[in-house]
Amino acid sequence: MKKLHSLFFQRPGFLLLVTAVFILSLSWNSAPLAQSKTGTTIGQFLLIEPSARGAAMGNAAVASTEEVLSTWYNPGALGTFTRHSVQFTHSLWLADITYDCIAGALHMGNAGNLLLNATMLNSGEIAVRTVEHPLGTGEHFSVSNFSLGLGYGRQLTDRFAVGLQINYIQETIWHSSLATVALNVGTIYRLSPQGPRLGAAIVNFGLPARYSGRDLRIVYDKDAEKYGDNSNLPGMVYSEAYPLPVLFRVGIDWPMRLGHRHEIHLAVNAFHPSDNEESLSLGAEWVIMKTLALRAGYQNLSLHKRYRNESETGLTLGTGVAFEVGGSEFRLDYGWADYGRLENAQRFTLGLQF
Repeated sequence: MKKLHSLFFQRPGFLLLVTAVFILSLSWNSAPLAQSKTGTTIGQFLLIEPSARGAAMGNAAVASTEEVLSTWYNPGALGTFTRHSVQFTHSLWLADITYDCIAGALHMGNAGNLLLNATMLNSGEIAVRTVEHPLGTGEHFSVSNFSLGLGYGRQLTDRFAVGLQINYIQETIWHSSLATVALNVGTIYRLSPQGPRLGAAIVNFGLPARYSGRDLRIVYDKDAEKYGDNSNLPGMVYSEAYPLPVLFRVGIDWPMRLGHRHEIHLAVNAFHPSDNEESLSLGAEWVIMKTLALRAGYQNLSLHKRYRNESETGLTLGTGVAFEVGGSEFRLDYGWADYGRLENAQRFTLGLQF
């Protein structure tokens, strides 16, 4: 019994791994046989990965601590930072949609670290088309999504870090919108000072929300077959409340040093989303002379033989450069991801640590 107590309670990384494997095994065994839940949640822009480095490695970054955008995958990474840092990502997303993300971390010594980030997605102007006017009415509308997050993380021991983040989320379609809040929680455990890291996180755990706005106003006729009543009653379409896409991640990042100035990272992540099937992602990075990084990965490998993998994602590639000027480190990363019939998406990330 003493050995079991020591194994589980004095080694949180082991407990973390066992818990993650247990949760994933239950979810895989209890997956519905008839259908998936694709398309049943709001806030899909929350699943767009902002990091060019992470995207190039197949988004297998739940145990990554190399950049401030690692907190998007796992808020626990925030507890590992020892410097101030800021990053900005721009992406021309699918169908000419623009995506931008900015994140900054403030290092407060032994008190931990604070995080502030903002994510914006915009469709641009889209022509309004109706059955009566299939070529357009002359009006235009747009779809915009916004998320503002505040986080805190701390290194509890020399190996164990935790973090949490609260997000305010808003979606707008023309004159209608919804808003809600969500919580992200994560942990990272380092097995040895320079060895593998285990990570686990649950993100987008929040309140359901429904759309409201003037676009939902209608003119209502209670009985179209009855003459003499008021056939132009003002009304409002009552939309259903939908949940956020809750996502559980667990994985490992294994850095291996090749001499003093070369390093290889191998990463494996498992994903359990609330609105889709479980999947596995793989990633690798080779850092040359602490300056040039070459990356590759593969994402969304299906873990269910009974389901046909409906994801268009697959191969990912990328590169990055890092250099120091006056004690500050500058980073520029590029990520490319294959989206099959949707072609590809590219990300550019600029970062600074000081």
